Amino acid sequence: MTYNLPAFPAVPHLTGHILIDGKIRDSGFETKPVYSTCSQGQPLEIGTTSQVSIEILNEAVAAASKAWAKGLGDWPMARMEDRIKAVVKFRDGMLVQREIVCRLLMWEIGKNWADAQAEFDRTIQYIDDTIAEVKNMDRESGRFQFAGGVMAQIRRAPLGVTLCMGPFNYPLNETFTTLIPALIMGNSVVVKLARFGQLLWEPLLQAFADAFPSGVVNVVNGRGREVVRPVVKNGKIDVLAFIGSSHVANQIKIAHPQPFRFRSILSLEAKNPAIVMEDADIDNAVAECVKGSLSFNGQRCTALKIIFVHKKIAQDFTTKFVKKVDSLVAGLPWEPNVSITPLPDTEKPAYLNELIKDAVQKGAVLANPERGGKLQGTLFFPAILTKVPLNARVAIEEQFGPVVPICEFENLQEVEDYIIDSPYGNQASLFGKDPQKMGLMIDHLSNQVCRININTQCQRGPDVYPFTGRKNSAEGTLSVYDALRSFSIRCMVASKQDATGKQVVQEILRSDSSRFLSMNVVL
Repeated sequence: MTYNLPAFPAVPHLTGHILIDGKIRDSGFETKPVYSTCSQGQPLEIGTTSQVSIEILNEAVAAASKAWAKGLGDWPMARMEDRIKAVVKFRDGMLVQREIVCRLLMWEIGKNWADAQAEFDRTIQYIDDTIAEVKNMDRESGRFQFAGGVMAQIRRAPLGVTLCMGPFNYPLNETFTTLIPALIMGNSVVVKLARFGQLLWEPLLQAFADAFPSGVVNVVNGRGREVVRPVVKNGKIDVLAFIGSSHVANQIKIAHPQPFRFRSILSLEAKNPAIVMEDADIDNAVAECVKGSLSFNGQRCTALKIIFVHKKIAQDFTTKFVKKVDSLVAGLPWEPNVSITPLPDTEKPAYLNELIKDAVQKGAVLANPERGGKLQGTLFFPAILTKVPLNARVAIEEQFGPVVPICEFENLQEVEDYIIDSPYGNQASLFGKDPQKMGLMIDHLSNQVCRININTQCQRGPDVYPFTGRKNSAEGTLSVYDALRSFSIRCMVASKQDATGKQVVQEILRSDSSRFLSMNVVL
């Protein structure tokens, strides 16, 4: 597929396709319009996406099952070097489509041009890092181990048919952080697209079809609530890779007939706090908290969702915070220097306004009333709420949007109690200088969250670091290193260290008769 790419404001219009069993299909399923909120007036139709039925999603699962073939398919049985070649071929095909994919990220989800390009480039880097790490893993597993009179080679084997469901806020990058490791470890995959960010997959379907054997990658879209659970009930899906809410994850998991066998890698919601102590560098804390709470309109699981500030510096912090937020440029994603862009969900502004109204009724103050919460279409200018009581909805719910609650504290115990009682445990940011207080807070937070950021915002990257959470925030760990292990299992070939055992193993290696037991490593 090739695309004409006129100037930025020009509207793309792509027709929805699906990929099943190596074939790109444009018919035989329902479609629905895809709208962009990045317009001066009403949402603008920019294409159509598939709305597959339960039957067609079952077709995709059946194709993946056929490619898996109970672990005996060509893909799960392939040597690592052959899988890597396929992934590299896909990567090269993906690079050709960089421009159109980045533009669709802008039009579909309102990501500004710089961030759209960054998401694409980070995804390519993730693929490259995954290839480098799997080569290193292959080298390490090629060595034999000896203990207790037993010689063994321990390598990793795939798990089976994997359902990948990514989020709308990073529909490319976050989905690929599960899709690529699942593929390279030998699993077959069905991708169900997110609520927003669907058209950007269109230019990639041919690259998938060209690079991977039939049925190894299947890409569809549909009403998740209607089609996913019924398909999971048939028990043919072995692994769930889902980035979304714990409520939906629970519904999917309990639908499986054998949930104890249903491997899950989940990245879910969060309520990441920033804690600004009385001795913090206020200018740095303000700058990091603005970026942390409002990058991509706050639509990130790693965004700062609530800010605790010591009462002694609360006024100074809030004044500087409001000034910095009110200086942010709001507009359409292709306009220069834009930070705040339209929200992709037309229903989100009403929800955000409900949070503001509830907080104010309970004693909070809207600190930037001239701009905060003002709406143009779905372009929602950030609202800053101060003196927020902890029983306000905005202090409890994950707002996932540009509303920033600021709470004052005198005693750190108040903050600790909030974090301990929270159902979430992703990350926290800690701002201060006193080594005693900082050290104590690190110790206390380390059993509540999975990443503690010192004098900086919460974030996922770099992707070589573990990304996970406690409580309702995650299951399993994602990073380049961890994801490869999440989508595979250790399998060992063992023999006694006697002459007979050694001879058989040596003959297998010499004749290269096994793809699993091997001294061949990928360089």
